[in-house]
Amino acid sequence: MRRAAVLLLGVCLLWPGTPASAADRAPAERAPTGWASTGPGTTGGAGGRTWTVDTRAELKAALANDGEPTAPKVIRVVGDVDGHESDDGSLLGEQDYAPGYDLRRYMTCFGEDGSAWSDTRFEYCKRQRQLRQTGSNKEKAQIQLTVPSNTTLVGAGRDARLLGVFLTVNTGSNIIVRDLRLEAPVDHFTSWSPGDGARGSWNARFDALTVITGRNIRIDHCTFTDGRFPDGAAPLGFHGERVQRHDGLLDIEDGSDLITVSDSRFEDHDKAILVGSGDGRGDRDRGHLKVTFARNLFTGIVQRAPRVRFGQVHVVNNVHRGRDPLYALGVGVESAIFSERNVFRYPGGRPSLAVAAYGGTQFHDTGSWFNGRPARLNAVANALGLGNDVGWDPADAYRHRALTSPAAVERYVLRHAGAGRPHGRP
Repeated sequence: MRRAAVLLLGVCLLWPGTPASAADRAPAERAPTGWASTGPGTTGGAGGRTWTVDTRAELKAALANDGEPTAPKVIRVVGDVDGHESDDGSLLGEQDYAPGYDLRRYMTCFGEDGSAWSDTRFEYCKRQRQLRQTGSNKEKAQIQLTVPSNTTLVGAGRDARLLGVFLTVNTGSNIIVRDLRLEAPVDHFTSWSPGDGARGSWNARFDALTVITGRNIRIDHCTFTDGRFPDGAAPLGFHGERVQRHDGLLDIEDGSDLITVSDSRFEDHDKAILVGSGDGRGDRDRGHLKVTFARNLFTGIVQRAPRVRFGQVHVVNNVHRGRDPLYALGVGVESAIFSERNVFRYPGGRPSLAVAAYGGTQFHDTGSWFNGRPARLNAVANALGLGNDVGWDPADAYRHRALTSPAAVERYVLRHAGAGRPHGRP
């Protein structure tokens, strides 16, 4: 019945002269603001073929676009698309990717304190190591879907979701991702690295969305979340802490450029957004990574909202709230963050939660607020040893209009940010 209903909906959406219902029409496209409006601009798949999909197989076929993946196209997602859905409609799990893999057995091969792996600690250790790697590669091959150039990927209706899809852009340009709920993938084969940090760390492999060497990209009215699989529900690992099965919500890496993330929600996650792939990647990232974050809601985010290396990043009229984070804005190597009129609400916290230094030297803020009062983030940055001359001003790069009171920022963001919410004008 569901498939029949979806096919009927597809006819309604695509048959000439037959209007879709209001619930299934995506909001009218608006021109992007911020860095995505510069250069050749960002129009996505406007004017191209329209696809309507509700399964992973259909989405994969639509992205391939009958052998012309970079031709303009608009892909409308209806309902849930699950990254683990096989071509026959069944859902794949850990044992389908690597029969015999066992997380508990894998952990015992590091010893009780997780300090060092040994293939010979138990007779099954070498096999568990091999199964973890094989399973990871098979899961990646299953859940990764790559968005090519000249594509608009948009939710149709209020409940379009990508569940456990590892959505990627790889050298693509002129791409719009809009009105979608993206549930971060669970890495069934997350790896433990004993030497990462003071006591070791779990390293999951998959983001909800990764942009690699992408250009002119707009991410608008999306919701990023761990959804059905929050960190608190993960099994216990070493040192009494939970196994980390998620990586980031959104990573922008390897010379990507001219990107706007607007009117979106990032919810209940640890490491949310990374701009720049590593301190030693200046050969690829220097002069690129120009990104605007405008009018987004960060709620329950622990860190990286965003953390930036190298890029000229404008964060304007965003709302950060929830439990006290480690930090919100991370100032990384050679980064140039221009913060403008953002709202931070961390009850009982101090403005120092808003900014952290990770190898950068400069940070600038204009007019942000912390718990309803002027945040004075330039002074916070100075106390961290950062200067306030980032060497650029968004007003010299593109036109934008910032909301100028904390009440106006919160009112707009709480009403409009996220998938399925009304599109408005600030």
